[in-house]
Amino acid sequence: MAVVSISLKDKLLEDVDNLRDEIGYSGRSEVVRAGLRLLFEEHNQKSVLSGRVDALLLLIHDENSFEDISRIRHRYQRIIKTQLHSHLENDKCLEVMLLNGDARDIKKITDEYQANKRIHNIKLVII
Repeated sequence: MAVVSISLKDKLLEDVDNLRDEIGYSGRSEVVRAGLRLLFEEHNQKSVLSGRVDALLLLIHDENSFEDISRIRHRYQRIIKTQLHSHLENDKCLEVMLLNGDARDIKKITDEYQANKRIHNIKLVII
């Protein structure tokens, strides 16, 4: 098995340790492997989408990343049917977008948000 070194912010490492303890993983590596498996599963589900798709896109981000969020949202306004913005605690925001459009566009908007380092959490739910 290959050994890979990664850098994590203190808060993320604390979350990894908490998850390890709560679920009972044998170590940090098991937590990371489980997370990667979920990421690959989501990617594989997204990759088989085709045709016209209805979906919800959920994002959690810092308040100060609103411009990044808005810039991407404007590029895909043709597939965003409804969008809700809510303020959460700790200067975080929640975006909920109802999407309807070609699967390629649904994949592209999701990938762009996922690649943005200012997004804390993202979830695509196919309806």
